[in-house]
Amino acid sequence: MTPAELSRTVLRSVRGAVEERELSVPVPARIVVQPPPRPGCGDYASNVALQLAKPAGRPAREVAEILRKRLAGTAGIDRVEIAGPGFLNFTLGDGALVALVRDVLAQGAAYGDRSAADWPATGRASAGRPGTGARAAVVGEALERIGAAAGRTGRAGGPPALVPVPDDLATLTARLGTDETRWILLRPAAHDPVRVPERPVQREGNPRFRVQYAHARTRALVRNAGDLGFTGEPGDVGAPAAAGSGAEFRPAPASAHALHTLLATHPSVVEAAARLRAPDRLVRHLEATADAFFRWHDDCPPLPVGEQKPLAVHRARLALAEATGTVLANGLRLLGISAPEHL
Repeated sequence: MTPAELSRTVLRSVRGAVEERELSVPVPARIVVQPPPRPGCGDYASNVALQLAKPAGRPAREVAEILRKRLAGTAGIDRVEIAGPGFLNFTLGDGALVALVRDVLAQGAAYGDRSAADWPATGRASAGRPGTGARAAVVGEALERIGAAAGRTGRAGGPPALVPVPDDLATLTARLGTDETRWILLRPAAHDPVRVPERPVQREGNPRFRVQYAHARTRALVRNAGDLGFTGEPGDVGAPAAAGSGAEFRPAPASAHALHTLLATHPSVVEAAARLRAPDRLVRHLEATADAFFRWHDDCPPLPVGEQKPLAVHRARLALAEATGTVLANGLRLLGISAPEHL
């Protein structure tokens, strides 16, 4: 279940409560759901009950309880909890993770990219108009890609007001390479200065390297699985359940749900980056996705160990790794940065 699908589900619950006179409020045009501000609060959260409390003339937690009862048991939602003054926290079922992985793999390069444009693998920004500078040239080209992906062609405008860098694009590229140059120019918010390193660093302390390495790792997993004779198939990524438990798999760990949330929100991040003319939002999202992938990978190794035979859980984990690689590749392509198969 994506954030957009969850938003529509919550909206239907509000509409149902109004139609059945449990609530007397105007039905909002849309409802915002987003990842919670801290771990342990489910996969998504919404403040819809707080927004409806005043027009309903009822306490927010009372409104939240009405909606919680309506949402409990909804397909794809494992748990709905009320937190604080009336926030609704949603924990998705493992079936939602399976459906998302299947959707990402089915869409491939089109996931988060409505344009289906055949962009070059890396950016081709020129030095730009006189006075625009290296940063404006790279940001402008990235926004063209991101805007097209979000379906906002012709509406994005030029790059925002940027803190310039002293070096020209050719000098930076000669010293750092295309990928590192674009990354350092796109990563800071428009009002923040660019930190130009002396040379590119190919280690995990470099966020650009981590993102590219995460993508390369997903591709290596696919190759290694092929050598072992199996391919990915969306399914339960939790460990096999203990004998006699009555279940086939243990629930997916928190790291899997965290990765799921980042994959699910990728299209909305692309849209926000286009709307706000802020490619740094996509950069940070890719960093978070790569870091979440490594945490999940440590919790749930996708490949069999030792003499172990490939199981259904390995096929499911491989599919999640493939979906992660798809999202990372799509995001890097929109930034004009390569997604290496080997690193």
